[in-house]
Amino acid sequence: MQTTMPDIAHSADALQTGKLDWVGMGNIELPLLFASKGLSDTHVTAKADAFVNLQKEDAKGIHMSRLFLALDTLSCEQSLTPKTLTQVLDSFISSHQELSNAAKVSITFELPLRRPSLLSKKQGWKSYPITITAILEDGVALIELGVDVTYSSTCPCSAALARQLIQNAFAEKFQQATVDKEQVHAWLGTTEGILATPHSQRSIANIKVLLPADCEEFDILALINQVEDELKTPVQAAVKREDEQEFARLNGQNLMFCEDAARKLKALFEKTSYQDFYIKINHYESLHAHDAVAYAVKGIASGYKA
Repeated sequence: MQTTMPDIAHSADALQTGKLDWVGMGNIELPLLFASKGLSDTHVTAKADAFVNLQKEDAKGIHMSRLFLALDTLSCEQSLTPKTLTQVLDSFISSHQELSNAAKVSITFELPLRRPSLLSKKQGWKSYPITITAILEDGVALIELGVDVTYSSTCPCSAALARQLIQNAFAEKFQQATVDKEQVHAWLGTTEGILATPHSQRSIANIKVLLPADCEEFDILALINQVEDELKTPVQAAVKREDEQEFARLNGQNLMFCEDAARKLKALFEKTSYQDFYIKINHYESLHAHDAVAYAVKGIASGYKA
């Protein structure tokens, strides 16, 4: 009786020879314990893509189960950190000696964070889509941290047009030479007084940053806070009336085209220690059926391209 199971990936001939850039698996279900500076380790339900390159031209294939088992060890025995992620990639390569010299993993999940409201300081949950991508090649690891930040953008053009309508309505209502302050104050509190409002829309900043080579821990909270503080109008969780009023004020004081948002964030990231950055601004217009979009990158050689 035959006792050794066949290993086709190792023993069979390739139908056609040639090197491959990446071979592996996508959408692996992967519960993880995510560790990041300033946060308690957080259980997340992730999806992972895992790959090695295939350098041996006549090899039939790679050993995908070895990639899966390395990720399973990360899931069951470790927290997700830059160090453990690099160890996973090293395991990918060491388990494919003579086949591969590079490994790649991409992990996506939703990170729930408790966020305070603007004035009332009520707390609520907000989930942030996170993507962590890491590549190890010739002993050098590159780790990219990506996050989507949702905010409100109010159109500067629409605001100017609304102000003009209000000015015209004021001139028509108060044509007399002298104007009574109390009468004007009361009029401004009516729908006739504020007969037009600018349009605003939910918007998303897609951010990717390449972490410094000596980075020992993720700091997703700092990244999110930097972006939200710069844009001024992040979407809220728990909201009381005073929070909604403050949100309206912030929108009115931070009018933004997509170009404005992209330039704000580009200037922000140019002051940071990230090796590289990629910004995509998406304003999901309420006026148009299409979106307003802007891109910005650091602009380094061999870096991100817009």
